[in-house]
Amino acid sequence: MTSVLALQTDELQDASESAAVITLVLIDDNRLLREGFTALIQRQPGFRVLAASAQVADLLDELVAAPPHIVLLDAGLVDTDSVSAAEALHVAVPSTRIVIMGLSVLHDDVATYVRAGVAGFIMKDASFAEFLATLRIVASGGQALPRELTQSLFTQIFSEEVVRDHAVIQESLRLTTREREIVDLLGEGLSNKEISGRLHIAIHTVKSHVHNILEKLSLSSRLEIVAFSHGSGKPSG
Repeated sequence: MTSVLALQTDELQDASESAAVITLVLIDDNRLLREGFTALIQRQPGFRVLAASAQVADLLDELVAAPPHIVLLDAGLVDTDSVSAAEALHVAVPSTRIVIMGLSVLHDDVATYVRAGVAGFIMKDASFAEFLATLRIVASGGQALPRELTQSLFTQIFSEEVVRDHAVIQESLRLTTREREIVDLLGEGLSNKEISGRLHIAIHTVKSHVHNILEKLSLSSRLEIVAFSHGSGKPSG
């Protein structure tokens, strides 16, 4: 992938090693931070930075042509709304996972980011070990919400439920008994595989139930189901 910031990387030794490498693109309008992060990540085994730029628009065509595993997107872009940028990325390159960097504990847009397609968050004061752990979780298909942001997400979603005149709560009445069980288990933090084992059903059946729950509750991600399970709108048996 051609990069606005030219990056030199060693050739991978074989196909198996290539498959294990997490590819990233970095969007940050602070050149010093952008180049510093790039150099630091490049030195970590199992990671490869394909490109880095100050603007999403500069790389969008290249991202569509060769999607990376992850786009790291700065939450504090000066000339671009990061939520809109995340949404544009998610629409253009749905297979690429988006991670927001530099979020503060009191950020008001956590749920908005989740609805825009963001899969993970890295706090301003996160350690580099936490940074790498988040990348690995997201690259493997998971979602990473730091504990500091959990209450912010719950509070925002609850407030939006009130504004929507409790539409989500009313829709919850349509959940089946099995779907309510899965909402509870998602609230406990279980993965699809763990839910499958707990309920003795196939993983594809769990995925189907999760899809139905999202549709019925007008939610867009597992994180929102988790938040819903902890809020006042939690369906009862």
